[in-house]
Amino acid sequence: MNIDAWVWWLVGAAGLGIGLVITAMPELGMLAVGAVGAAVIGALGGDAVFQVAVFAVVSVALIAVVRPIAARHRAQRPQLATGIEALKGKQAVVLERVDGTGGRIKLAGEVWSARSLDTERAYEVGQEVDVVDIEGATAIVM
Repeated sequence: MNIDAWVWWLVGAAGLGIGLVITAMPELGMLAVGAVGAAVIGALGGDAVFQVAVFAVVSVALIAVVRPIAARHRAQRPQLATGIEALKGKQAVVLERVDGTGGRIKLAGEVWSARSLDTERAYEVGQEVDVVDIEGATAIVM
């Protein structure tokens, strides 16, 4: 049984696709696309050297173009802060005296335990404070 070269390229592309799913390495997906390109050339009657050249050019081009774009997107901070990150920098109102050992504030409509960033400083009931950090379930204020 003689199997055409383009079938082998498709088998290789499928193997790379499976590797992509298992390892989550996007480069394997780009190599799989290169193998599909080589399979198309093989099915159209291109010789082995041309098939390998198409595989190499398509794969390298995808890696050279897509990887930097993906790295740039991965390095960017999300535009919208959520969860604890969204609370940092917000203002809160002191409900129970806050000092270096503890207290309570109202932050974003919820009651939080809080403590002063400066252990020597105390904030009295009704005073507005700024949240500088969140440690566990405790807001650090100043």
